[in-house]
Amino acid sequence: MDFDSLRPLLDQAIASRRNFYETSHEEAFRLFNGFYEGYPDLALDIYGRTLVIYDFAEQPKKEFILEIAAHVRSSLNWLRACLWKSRSGKTRPEQSGVLLFGEEPERKINEHGIWFALDLTMNQDAGFYLDTRNLRKWILVNAHGKSVFNSFAYTGSLGIAAAAGGAANVVQTDLNRSFLNLAKDSHSLNNLPIHKNDFIPGDFFPVVAQMKSTKRTFDWVILDPPFFSATTRGKIDMLHGSERLINKVRPLINDGGILIAINNAVYLSGRGYLQTLESVCKDGYLSIRELIPVPEDFIGYQQIGMPITDPAPFNHSTKIAVLDVRRKG
Repeated sequence: MDFDSLRPLLDQAIASRRNFYETSHEEAFRLFNGFYEGYPDLALDIYGRTLVIYDFAEQPKKEFILEIAAHVRSSLNWLRACLWKSRSGKTRPEQSGVLLFGEEPERKINEHGIWFALDLTMNQDAGFYLDTRNLRKWILVNAHGKSVFNSFAYTGSLGIAAAAGGAANVVQTDLNRSFLNLAKDSHSLNNLPIHKNDFIPGDFFPVVAQMKSTKRTFDWVILDPPFFSATTRGKIDMLHGSERLINKVRPLINDGGILIAINNAVYLSGRGYLQTLESVCKDGYLSIRELIPVPEDFIGYQQIGMPITDPAPFNHSTKIAVLDVRRKG
């Protein structure tokens, strides 16, 4: 597809998201989901006043990307910077983000009244997941007084939403200390206290084992693992291993507590994941309370493409479920 063919798809996407154009331009949202909106090699996100272009083409073409950046900038003249992230880039900077215009990418965004610190070039993604915006709102509304364990915290956005919502205690763990440091920056932006022991760098498996050995429990556990990863201590496989991970954290949840379970495997259908959840609920100690949808802007308003697998009863391959927990005895 040449740029002249892409232009009307971009214009339609931009027009359909006008409700996100706040005068302060502090929010983050998906501007164009090419997989659903007609161009699978492209996704565009807005973080404050920064445009992030995700280029999934096997043979990236910079001139083509520059045309896209210029067109979006002409439509959204308040943009101050643009990053190009090429999945097939040969260098780390090409993969994590090349600045196409502007001097510096956005360093923070505001969502639901909460500030989140950003480092948009820390990783191949932006370090802040837009598909879980509705979940952050749910957490913000319901977390008051709860003790929360955010496993696989990444940059901590779900835990920060809990802390901002008045959670009594939030513990966040991730293998990468740099990600947790960004979570601490978000705490500072919101004048939330930082307790060193609440940020645990380490592998999920030994961290959970340590908590079990000391009989530490929480009102809520958030389980949002990567699609796949492997360390010397264990393997994460969200296509085949969701039930195993759920059973790993169940002993950490208080009676009457909640498990928030997220699966982002695109090749696992919604029905397939629901069957896994129903399987772990068979003993009567877990039950599905509700499913949290992915925001419509993230999926796309004018859907042309079809998902790889049917996400129903979820609305996207990011499948989010809230489960009630009972304890034996």
